Amino acid sequence: MSGLELTTDVLVVGGGPAATWAALKAAQDGADVVLADKGYCGTSGATASAGTGVWYVPPEPAAREAAMASREALGGYLADRRWMTRVLDQTYAGINELAAAGRYPFPAGPDGKQLRNGLQGPEYMRRMRIRVQRAGARILDHSPVTELLTDPSGAVAGARGHRRQAGQPYRVRAGAVVLATGGCAFLSGALGCNVNTGDGALFAAEAGAELSGMEFSSAYGIAPEGTSVTKTAFYSFATFYRADGSVLEGAAGQGGRSVIARTLLSEKVYCRLDRADEAARQAMRLAQPNFFLTFDRLGIDPFTQLFAVTLLAEGTVRGTGGIRITGDDCSTTVPGLYAAGDAATRELICGGFTGGGSHNAAWAISSGTWAGRGAARHARSLGARAGTRPVVAAGGAGLRPTGTPGPADGFRHVITAVQGEVLPYEKNYLRHGDRLTASLKVLDAVWEESRASLHAGGGDVVRARQAAAMTAHARWMYAAALARTETRGMAKRLDFPAQDPGQHHRIVTGGLDQVWTRAEPLPTAPAALAAPTAPVAPLEVAS
Repeated sequence: MSGLELTTDVLVVGGGPAATWAALKAAQDGADVVLADKGYCGTSGATASAGTGVWYVPPEPAAREAAMASREALGGYLADRRWMTRVLDQTYAGINELAAAGRYPFPAGPDGKQLRNGLQGPEYMRRMRIRVQRAGARILDHSPVTELLTDPSGAVAGARGHRRQAGQPYRVRAGAVVLATGGCAFLSGALGCNVNTGDGALFAAEAGAELSGMEFSSAYGIAPEGTSVTKTAFYSFATFYRADGSVLEGAAGQGGRSVIARTLLSEKVYCRLDRADEAARQAMRLAQPNFFLTFDRLGIDPFTQLFAVTLLAEGTVRGTGGIRITGDDCSTTVPGLYAAGDAATRELICGGFTGGGSHNAAWAISSGTWAGRGAARHARSLGARAGTRPVVAAGGAGLRPTGTPGPADGFRHVITAVQGEVLPYEKNYLRHGDRLTASLKVLDAVWEESRASLHAGGGDVVRARQAAAMTAHARWMYAAALARTETRGMAKRLDFPAQDPGQHHRIVTGGLDQVWTRAEPLPTAPAALAAPTAPVAPLEVAS
């Protein structure tokens, strides 16, 4: 193979918070580390373009108990208290480390103490890039991975990719790989999510890994029409209106988004943040300045003027599904393969409800830390043979057609076809078994065609692989959604509006040409489940 050839102990795929924490901790553990990012590490991805809350809770029993209890019911009691405790502990330590070693400029409260429950994404990721470099890790910017490499035993042994700016392929042999590529937002236009096309999940499945929680993937964020900023929390101060100026009854940023979705199917919806007083307005601008940048550029005062809104799909970026975790070190069912951040399932701490910003940010810090250290240990256990193992490429759809190759720009058709099944509200948000079944049939056909003929050369191979990853992601989502014949957490079904105590389990899925699902029992059932279960109000997802 022509192009760049590297050998390392740990390869981290991705460039967001989970990836940088993984690279940092693997390097601090003594491993030689390469980090390969699809974009420029420190500026690409959902976190780098926005601010986020953090699930940062001091180690006080009452506060920790309240923090864990706050989302258990929302998530359908699928979260694991042991993992929640671990994440709270690791996040607390990680944020304190960021303040001390990373010198992150947390703001101070009225009492002079730093407020460490929020981060400004651009500054956070700028500092994480610096920390990774200072730890000795090598960063390959604009170098998307296109497939994993495995050794004869099936263990992961590195990856191949394409260096965009150099216009050449590259290969990295590694003792272990951490996938921290984010979730999948299906190129919906949500801010910072253009790199989140589900690549890591495809790579993992091709190597034999499983996924979990893929039914919890119907997240949509509110955004001003024609824009990309889906910072939904401030819409709790909003009143929503129809085009004729009348109030849209039942619509809300939290607990009323399905009303907005249904109305948008037939008419425009307008909004005004008219429930915020002057003090709240000033606080909001200080907390999330990028939220207001769009309005300022458009010349709109969102507190006094109406503006049209839309809903943008955020899939498993704000949802909870992802690669199934099998160990405390964020290992997977495939030896040498680890997953972190939004690429991994967040059911362990969120159950079936969105992690929003705060829980996902905490999970990125914690899972990145554990995956980096776990990958370093695994690579160390292989010794000198880690970089000398014979390897085979694991990639399929978009790389190695099983039939006659189609046109080089065939990925465009695939992406359009997938988006037609996952972006419309009536299919992915207002879910019904009949519509899910019809969409899955279409997606299966798209996959079959992609497997047979999808291919591209040069840099377009990245787009072909993104198209394949989006197709696979959508099929896992809908297969899992059909397997959960109830409403639990974000997995809401119009045809099954009640929660079924008999389905208090996780749903594991996987497969490529043939997608499969299976129920995974939980170790114990929370005491709260002993109470009678009432029908759940349909289709509300908060941020």
